[in-house]
Amino acid sequence: MVKKSAERVYLSLIFLFLYLPILVLIVLSFNDSKSKVQWGGFTLRWYQELFSSDSMMEAFGTTIFIALGSALAATLLGTLAALGIDAMKKRGQAIMIGATNIPLLNADIVTGISMMLLFVRFMRLGMMTVMIAHITFNIPYVILNVLPKLKQSNRTTYEAALDLGATPFYAFYKIIWPQIRPGVFSGFLMAMTMSLDDFSVTYFTKGAGINTLSTMIYTEMRKGIRPEMYALSTILFLIALALLLFMNFGPSARRQAGQS
Repeated sequence: MVKKSAERVYLSLIFLFLYLPILVLIVLSFNDSKSKVQWGGFTLRWYQELFSSDSMMEAFGTTIFIALGSALAATLLGTLAALGIDAMKKRGQAIMIGATNIPLLNADIVTGISMMLLFVRFMRLGMMTVMIAHITFNIPYVILNVLPKLKQSNRTTYEAALDLGATPFYAFYKIIWPQIRPGVFSGFLMAMTMSLDDFSVTYFTKGAGINTLSTMIYTEMRKGIRPEMYALSTILFLIALALLLFMNFGPSARRQAGQS
């Protein structure tokens, strides 16, 4: 009894530590006062000013475009890479998985500076360089989400479908894809989250006149964060929460639970 109570208290403290700052951020986004410690009444003024600010909306649009575009490209390339790694022998798989883990363990600032040095040698920094950089550091996350699902998939069923006359693409779509789809979607969401959250790689690979939310917040830190940023952060959190709920409780999730 005492052990269970202690576990509940410990778990509650962990969740309080994780989500209390987000709750404070959400409350401040509705605070009529610019003070971080004084409540000035409920207001939607910061949301109105957010949507009327051209610079913030441009940075928000650029962030979403880069995150969505790089996540889609990284998901495609990462899934193909995972299929190729899974087809290798054990020694080759070990080498490739080790190479995949290196970018994850590497510091973001090292990745950003190395990519900047590579880009300035061959091309001008701009939107394209940011997109390439985001795709590059997102691919390992997709690979490591898809590979475990490939290990769990039934290869003999795929080979049987080929023996029965199915084309490789049709057999893959009907047999392998349903088994690895959760891993692909998880990799896509993780890639998009990492891209939204990234600062170091974006800062070193972006050109003049290109701003994402992370670089804009870094610039404004010198003069203080505007309350509009609280409103924007709240919207991003709610979008991420909605995606998470859909992935866990959506139609596909309920269908898989029913099948199991």
